[in-house]
Formats: sequence, structure tokens, C-alpha cells
Amino acid sequence: MIVIIVSGVFGLLVGSFLNVVIWRVPRGESVVRPRSRCPSCEAPIRERDNVPVVSWLLLRGRCRDCRASISVRYPLVEVATGILFAGLAWKVGAHWALPAFLYLGAVGLALAAIDLDTHRLPNALTLPAYPVAAVLLTAAALLDHRPHVLLRAAAGAGVLFALYAVLWLLYPGGMGLGDVKLAGVLGLYLGYLGWGVLAVGAFLGFGYGAVVGIALMAVRRAGRKSRIPFGPFMLAGAMTAVFVGARIAHAYVGLSRN
Repeated sequence: MIVIIVSGVFGLLVGSFLNVVIWRVPRGESVVRPRSRCPSCEAPIRERDNVPVVSWLLLRGRCRDCRASISVRYPLVEVATGILFAGLAWKVGAHWALPAFLYLGAVGLALAAIDLDTHRLPNALTLPAYPVAAVLLTAAALLDHRPHVLLRAAAGAGVLFALYAVLWLLYPGGMGLGDVKLAGVLGLYLGYLGWGVLAVGAFLGFGYGAVVGIALMAVRRAGRKSRIPFGPFMLAGAMTAVFVGARIAHAYVGLSRN
């Protein structure tokens, strides 16, 4: 329980930083300097106004200096990160793999939000995820005395990357190259957990995308040629697989044998 609570609080803090990442990375700005400022009057955010969620509520969603409205997405990202971190701590437990999956949750939330905003998955986030994930997962596997899972993780990354690369080559308009790069990262994590988890995560990504696409066309918010960012669906499918992928895979195998 302590690990879950600590991870949730840590997630709130990380969520505050993710708001900076989501705003600055697509604009090619540093996420370190300058310090956070109001986008309307450019007044620096005071330390007391930088407390996740609480500051936004106390300020009633407005800048202390110019009273400009502050988007509700800021506290929502913080809350979502806290909940996701707590959920991952509950699922993974106090094991060496937890930092790796917390990193996936953080970078995944940032990439999903950026893709929704800009229809891009920046290299500044996807490419560093390869070495970071590789180091964290390798450390977890060795410390847990399970080095054999590393080969499966590497194979999973290659399989999912190749699948998306082929789809991109066959129909470049259907997805971006950023989706292909992200697929390798997700394959690394899902392969680490098992082939069944990898299959469930890949399937759910396409499944979520199809359901939302059909729903948008049904309410006439999109057409057959509309470009819908696919990264959030890939990440949602992968995260669902992290939580329940093994259970779904086992249930499917059990049904297929009956």
C-alpha cells in the first residue's frame, strides 16, 4: 500500500512536469529553462502556485497576475498521472520493473497529449525512450534473476516495429512514421511481459482506433479521409495490455481449446 501511495503522489509531481513537456516539446523549447510562465502575461509562476491540482483549485483556474484562464487540462494531466502511477504500482508491485513502467506511463501520457494536439509524436520523446526503457528493463530483469525475458523483449520490439513499418509502407497516409517509432518502444515493454500480452496490446490499439473512428464518423465529426492521431490508441492498447493483457490472452487460449 505504501508503494501505491508514494507512486500516486510522485505521479502528481511528474504530471506537473509533463504539462511543461506537452507545451514546450512540440515548439522545440527547453523543458528546463526558463521557469514556468503564464502563457498570457508571461509572469513567472510562483512556487506556491506550482502545487499540483491544489494551486489550480485555489486560483480558481486563473493566473494570479493577469487573471487569464488556465486550462483545466493542467490539473487533469496531473490527476491522470497520479492515478496511472498508483495503478502501475498496484499492478507491478514493489519490484525492480516498476521504474521502467512508471517511465512508460509518463512518456506515454505526454506523447498521447502531444499527438492529440499536433498529430505528431516528437522524436525528442520517442527516440530517447529506446535506451531509457532498455536500461531500466535490463536492470529489472537482471536484478530479478530473469535475464531470459530480455531476448523476448528485444524480439517484441522488432516484431511490433516491423508490423507498423510494413503498414506504413503499404499505406503511408494511414499512419505516421512516428507511430512506427513508438511501436518499437511499446513492443519492448509488451514483449518483456509475454507474447500473449504483446498480441493483446497490438490488437487493442487497432481495436480502439477502429471503434473511435467509427463513432466519429457516425456523429459526423470525421470522414473516411480524416486524419485521426493513432498514437493515443496505440498507447491505450499497450497500457490496457500491461494491466489485463495476460488475463485476456489466457482466457482466449482457454476458449480456443474448448
